[in-house]
Amino acid sequence: MSGAVLSLKDVRVTFSTLDGEVEAVKGVTLEVGRGETLAIVGESGSGKSQMMMAVMGLLARNGSALGEANYAGRNLIGMDKKTLNQVRGRKLTMIFQEPMTSLDPLYTVGSQIMEPLMQHRGLSKSEARAHAVEMLELVKVPEARRRMDSYPHELSGGQRQRVMIAMALANDPDVLIADEPTTALDVTIQAEILDLMAELQKRIGLAIIFITHDLNIVRRIADRVVVMRKGEVVEQGKTSAIFKKPKHAYTKALIDAEPSGRKEPPPKSAPLLLSAKDMRVTFRLGGGWFGEPLFEINAVDRVSVSLCQGQTIGIVGESGSGKSTLARAILQLLPGEGSVVFNGRAISGLESRAMQPLRREMQIVLQDPFGSLSPRLTAGQIISEGLLVHEPSITSAQRDKRAAQAMVEVGLDPATRSRYPHEFSATCPISSFHMILRWCVPWPTTSW
Repeated sequence: MSGAVLSLKDVRVTFSTLDGEVEAVKGVTLEVGRGETLAIVGESGSGKSQMMMAVMGLLARNGSALGEANYAGRNLIGMDKKTLNQVRGRKLTMIFQEPMTSLDPLYTVGSQIMEPLMQHRGLSKSEARAHAVEMLELVKVPEARRRMDSYPHELSGGQRQRVMIAMALANDPDVLIADEPTTALDVTIQAEILDLMAELQKRIGLAIIFITHDLNIVRRIADRVVVMRKGEVVEQGKTSAIFKKPKHAYTKALIDAEPSGRKEPPPKSAPLLLSAKDMRVTFRLGGGWFGEPLFEINAVDRVSVSLCQGQTIGIVGESGSGKSTLARAILQLLPGEGSVVFNGRAISGLESRAMQPLRREMQIVLQDPFGSLSPRLTAGQIISEGLLVHEPSITSAQRDKRAAQAMVEVGLDPATRSRYPHEFSATCPISSFHMILRWCVPWPTTSW
């Protein structure tokens, strides 16, 4: 297109691993214009994120990039760090899927917004603080002045994502790269974030590259779509044309793969597996180490659920409604009140040692894989770690075999079990974590 603000030409990304060279992006060419939203879609591992990480100079140490990423007449790929820092964070910015892994837990959100303002624009601390407050107000963070002194863990998921957007837009960039920024948010907060990004885009003429696997979002916000598979672009064009008349078989498969139908209920004869009655979880806040708590929050207040064998129940609600807290309390991972019975046995208040044998039957898959998986262990070690606890008599060779079998079951190449979590795409670590649950013991009777 004429007047492209960022153009990629024959971009290639390769990673050196213990399994050899892995080509993640294979000669991609695309452009995005000012004021345009370009959606890049494709299944996990298609190279969407790594391509943009190469543009921003954020590849892992074992990654390398070739090709051209042209902005303002300069190729960003291969540019030295000092020169690149004059562009990224100033004219090209990026927001990520999980803000808790992007925001520094040791600094207030205000100081993190102020830093790029002082670094790139030379503002004084007082000037940067005033502008940071304006940015928080712009992205509709309530009580912006007070929130400047909050730490990331003190904000909700939606508020943290708004802080990331404020930080990314603080220097009036030309291009915003949004890598799955709404995946971890509930649908109401997701809609608010998308509306906010569209409003800000119109206001400052921002070009947005939106990386996602959610086709409903693509329909809603994108002007054009690029479809990637196995590191290559298989189709691109206007959003309306792509959805009405997809040309490539993979694009058709993506559109046809949207979930449909409904799950059949379990038979009436299915035995009751788990019941939780009058569950309550209260958090006491403030007061220091020895003082009385200043106030209490009833995160879960007299909630009851039951689960039969073969049944799936859904617990839904907005961010902060107590869904995860309820699940953790039922699994005895949080202190709470109420009665929990599993397989006919009361487990409420059991000590850790007494609960350990039951952990093989009651398991949890957490929301954020990168916050759940140890970066120091390989996928194979993570998958087989539970076997060390629950089946200590088997050999290391048997554990490795079980890990390989598990990877095949969830659609991963068992040859990649020597890789570390950061070497997988975002949904692969989720599969890896699920494999811990699947193979540390026989298939569990209940899963949250």
